[in-house]
Amino acid sequence: MKYKIVSTQPTIYDSFLKTGLIARGIAKNIIDISIYDLHDFAFDVHRSIDDTPSGGGAGMVLKVDVMNDALKKISSKNSRVILLTPQGKKFDQNDAKRLAQLEDIILIAGRFEGYDERIRDLVDEEISIGDFVLTSGDLPAQMIIDATSRMIPGFIEKKESIEQESFENSLLEYPQYTRPVEFNGKKIPEILLSGDHNKIKKWRAEESIKRTVSRRPDLTI
Repeated sequence: MKYKIVSTQPTIYDSFLKTGLIARGIAKNIIDISIYDLHDFAFDVHRSIDDTPSGGGAGMVLKVDVMNDALKKISSKNSRVILLTPQGKKFDQNDAKRLAQLEDIILIAGRFEGYDERIRDLVDEEISIGDFVLTSGDLPAQMIIDATSRMIPGFIEKKESIEQESFENSLLEYPQYTRPVEFNGKKIPEILLSGDHNKIKKWRAEESIKRTVSRRPDLTI
């Protein structure tokens, strides 16, 4: 999988690319992540990528001509271009699975007041990570890469760890425990220590349903 990020502040990805499973996925050639500085596609000596809003208002707006040039130069025939914006479809686990099937994803991580509206005509879809506003789209870009890359075969060695996570089958994950057996008066449920795998499996399924109904009833609709 190739990820291409168009960013206004590329150094924010330095630690992300060198840490944990992402770094290992890159080293194993399971994923490839390229960061493109939008300033490099500007047309003037000042490397301008934004301008004041037409009609007045606060902030600065990313320019459509600069973004168009960037996308033309980094896109391939297999690229799917995604605009990261609070106005997009809210990202969920099904989106992570869907995007993980692709070969080439371009993520546009904006900043400032927003995008020239005509930039929306240059993309394939718009995605939001939630009903809140951040200073830039760089954290959402990292979150989407993290969520989708772990769905790619070989990225996580134990398939079972993915299949039994929250949001699989529209359920939250069952409670997890480890030693010590007792802490502050609370003990690990006896059934988990029984060694009876069939009973444990049944208990986990029941607890998963209970937790979902209690905490996220919207998932059961």
